[in-house]
Amino acid sequence: MQFGIFSVSDITTDPTNGQTPTEHERIKNIVTIAKHAEEVGLDVFALGEHHNEPFFSSSPTTTLGYIAAQTDKLLLSTATTLITTNDPVKIAEDYAMLQHLSGGRVDLMMGRGNTGPVYPWFGKDIRAGIPLAIENYALLHKLWREHVVDWQGKFRTPLQSFTSTPRPLDGIPPFVWHGSIRSPEIAEQAAYYGDGFFANHIFWPASHTQRMVALYRERFAHYGHGDPDQAIVGLGGQVFMRKNSQDAVNEFRPYFDNAPVYGHGPSLEDFTSQTPLTVGSPQQVIDRTLGFRDYVGDYQRQLFLVDHAGLPLKTVLEQLDLLGGEVVPVLRKEFASLKPAHVPDAPTHASLLARSTEVNA
Repeated sequence: MQFGIFSVSDITTDPTNGQTPTEHERIKNIVTIAKHAEEVGLDVFALGEHHNEPFFSSSPTTTLGYIAAQTDKLLLSTATTLITTNDPVKIAEDYAMLQHLSGGRVDLMMGRGNTGPVYPWFGKDIRAGIPLAIENYALLHKLWREHVVDWQGKFRTPLQSFTSTPRPLDGIPPFVWHGSIRSPEIAEQAAYYGDGFFANHIFWPASHTQRMVALYRERFAHYGHGDPDQAIVGLGGQVFMRKNSQDAVNEFRPYFDNAPVYGHGPSLEDFTSQTPLTVGSPQQVIDRTLGFRDYVGDYQRQLFLVDHAGLPLKTVLEQLDLLGGEVVPVLRKEFASLKPAHVPDAPTHASLLARSTEVNA
C-alpha cells in the first residue's frame, strides 16, 4: 500500500498572524515539502492543477519535473490533471516526458475541476464537463497505446496519422487514477478502462465514499478486469496532529475556522464527526485511517492533505515528521496484515512493465 500527501496549492493567509506567503515562497515551499516527504519515508507526492487565484499550481509537470530531479524514490502524481480544459495531446506528451525524466516515477489523477470560470478561459463550456472528460480521456488513452492515431470527436479538431512524442517509457503508459468528489460517471469511466479510482474523501461523509467506491468496484468487475475487491482504489484524507490531542484541536481551530473551503461553516467538531477529517494525536489518526477499510475494503493508496489553510511551512514539516515517524509505519504493518493475497498492490511502472513482459512472453 502506498502512503503520501497531496497539495491543492492554495495560497492562504495565516489567520494566527495575518501573514500571506508570496507565490514565490509557496512554490519554493512545496518543493521543500515534497523532498521532506521522501526523507520521512512516504511513497507519493501529488500536486493539483489550478488556473485561478488563490492557487499557484498552473503547471504541475514543471514542478514535478523539478522535484523529480531532487528525489530518488518518491512517486510523483497529480491531485488533479484537468482532463476537461487541457488538450489530451498536450497531456499525453507532457506526462510521457515527465515519465522519462523521472525514470518512471509518475502517475496522474484525472479530474474535471470545479471552478466554473476556468472552462471559458480555455474555450470550453462547463455544462459539457462530463462529456468532455469522457471524450478527452478516450483520446488520451488511445494516444498512449497506439503509435499512429486517427481521431475525430466533438470537442477538438480531428487528428490524422498523428504520433505523440515522446512515446511512453518502455511502452508503458503512466498509470491513471480518476478522481471524483461526487460524480458516478467518473467511477464508471475508471471501471470501464480498468484504471484506478480515487475518492476525494475530504468533504463528504463515509456513506457517500462507500457508495462511490462500491459502484466503481461493481462496474470494474462488470467490465471483466477482475473481482470487485481487486479494483484499484485510492482515498484522500485530512489530518492535523500533535502529541496531545487537545493541543492539535486548539492549534488547528483558527486554520479550520478561516479556511477558504470550509471556514465560517460547520464547527470543527461537527466536521470531524461527519467527514474523515482527523484532528488529534497520531494514534487517533492511525485508528481513524484503519477504519476506512471497514467501508471501502482493501485499497491501494492513501494520501493526506497537510499543507492547506495557511499552515506555516514549519508546521507542515512537523506534520510530515509525525506521519513518517509514528503513523505510516503502523498503518503499513496493519494494512499489510489485513490484505488478502489476491488483492493487488498499487501499480508502479516496474509492476506494469513486469506484467506486460509476462503477457508478451
